Amino acid sequence: LTIYLFINPSLCLLTFIVGFATIFLQLQFSPLYLSIAPYFLLWPLQTTEPPIKCERNFSASKVTGFSGLPLHIQDFLFYRHCRYFPMLLNVPNKCGGPQNSAHVFLLLVIKSSPANYERREVLRKTWAAERMQYGKQIRTVFLSGTSGDGYHKMRLNKLLWLENREHQDILQWDFKDSFYNLTLKQVLFMEWLERWCPNAHFLLNGDDDIFANTDNMVEYLKGQSNGDGNKHLFVGSLAFYLGPIRTRGSKYYVPVQVHESDRYPPYCGGCGFLLSRFTARAIHNMSQSITMIPIDDVYIGMCLEKAGLKPESHMGVRTYLLSVPSQKIDSLDPCHYRDILLVHRFHPYETFLMWHEIHQDDLKC
Repeated sequence: LTIYLFINPSLCLLTFIVGFATIFLQLQFSPLYLSIAPYFLLWPLQTTEPPIKCERNFSASKVTGFSGLPLHIQDFLFYRHCRYFPMLLNVPNKCGGPQNSAHVFLLLVIKSSPANYERREVLRKTWAAERMQYGKQIRTVFLSGTSGDGYHKMRLNKLLWLENREHQDILQWDFKDSFYNLTLKQVLFMEWLERWCPNAHFLLNGDDDIFANTDNMVEYLKGQSNGDGNKHLFVGSLAFYLGPIRTRGSKYYVPVQVHESDRYPPYCGGCGFLLSRFTARAIHNMSQSITMIPIDDVYIGMCLEKAGLKPESHMGVRTYLLSVPSQKIDSLDPCHYRDILLVHRFHPYETFLMWHEIHQDDLKC
């Protein structure tokens, strides 16, 4: 046999391949290997590699009036076609994997810039704490991009890495985290949701400066006929009969070069809203064919309109702090916030205090 293998190279090579494959498969599925490397086998560090690196679209500069636009608007137009950015931090097992994600009743999705460490820490200790509430599972992710340049950017990236190592709740992509990229952040998250947590029943989509009574949210969502998230639900602070702000100095300035129409569809303010998985999937599907605009809550309204779905108002969602009739009454009296769903905006110390105040056993209102 030895002589035959020597004079028959093809058979020799085939024997080697079969033997190597047998050893490799035995190693891959041995108990020892599985015990030391489960995440290597099941969860790749990065998501799918981009087919093409996103490049500046120089043809955008040919748009009428382009040279007179503010630089941040020009930058948005140059890159508005970009819908892929590599993930720097991922938590693929946040929902127990795609097949087990139906165990998550409420996924808290919180937009947060890298430097907002104090806000994230307070939220983890208060309304965004991962827990079982009324028998329902709550899970949390923070959405972030990158900020700054050079060493400052490196420090902030290290901060998020350290947070994620401890809490496993950061999703970070390699794009500039800014107000005008909030829509991009939303689109990237919807892609992540479809891949890693497609069956979570409901989502809270909100900013890191809101106060959310997530206990009340679970109770409200449990009471819906759509208790499993398989029907349309989208509630928040409803805005309608509005259009783009054309004033250059406004934070919300949207010139005709970005959005030609003078009307916006009905939408819920981006500070916070609740939606079902059915609606989240519809938004994701519609977003594939709708050109991005920088106002993220309006963009979601555009996706809903194209899907034939309507956002609804909920009295428990407040865009601003509750107004009180007298200066003698504390505007942050916990009795004003005990029954709401969410309110914008709170400082970190106010969030910490309010969460503990509304959970006092002896609170009398």
